[in-house]
Amino acid sequence: MTQAPPATHLVWIDMEMSGLDPRRDRVLEIATLVTDGELEVVAQGPELVIHHPDEVLEAMDSWNRTHHGESGLTARVRESRLDEAEAERLTLAFLAEHCEPQTAPLAGNSVWQDRRFLAEHMPAIDAHLHYRIVDVSSVKELVRRWRPEVLAEAPPKAGAHRALEDIRESLAELRFYRERFFRPPVA
Repeated sequence: MTQAPPATHLVWIDMEMSGLDPRRDRVLEIATLVTDGELEVVAQGPELVIHHPDEVLEAMDSWNRTHHGESGLTARVRESRLDEAEAERLTLAFLAEHCEPQTAPLAGNSVWQDRRFLAEHMPAIDAHLHYRIVDVSSVKELVRRWRPEVLAEAPPKAGAHRALEDIRESLAELRFYRERFFRPPVA
C-alpha cells in the first residue's frame, strides 16, 4: 500500500457454511467486498470455494443439503482444490490492500454468524477487522418495528445463498434503508 486507505471503509464478507455451529461445521465459500463510507464499492475481493471431504457435505442438515445442492455450491466444493488456510490467506491479502488492520468493521446480514466462523476457522481475518460490525439485519428489525411501511418497499432478495450474491443484496438493502429510513422524508 502506498497510501493508507481511509478508516471509513466497510468490509463486506459473506460465507456459506455447512451448518450454523462453528465448532462442528465448516466454511464452504467466502466472498468479500470493500466499500467506502458512502457504500460505493472500492474493490471486489476473491470469491472462493473451499474443498471439503464428502463426510463434511454428508453431515449437512436437510436445509443446507437442499440449498447448497440447488445452487451448485456442493458440486463446486467437491471440485475445489482450495483449502481453508489458503482461502484465509487470499482473503487477508486482499483486505490488507484495502484497509489497515482493525480499522474497517465487518458488514453484512446476520454478520455476527459470519464473525463466529471467522473467529473459529479464519482467525487472521477476524483479527484484521475492527471489533465493531454493521449488521443490516439489525437495521431491518428496527425498520420492521418503527417504519413497517418502509420495509414493505425494500428490495426483494433472490435467495441464491451464494456468498457474493448475498453481499450484493445486503449492500443494496443497506443503501435502501439509508435513503428511506435514515434520511427524513421530503415534505
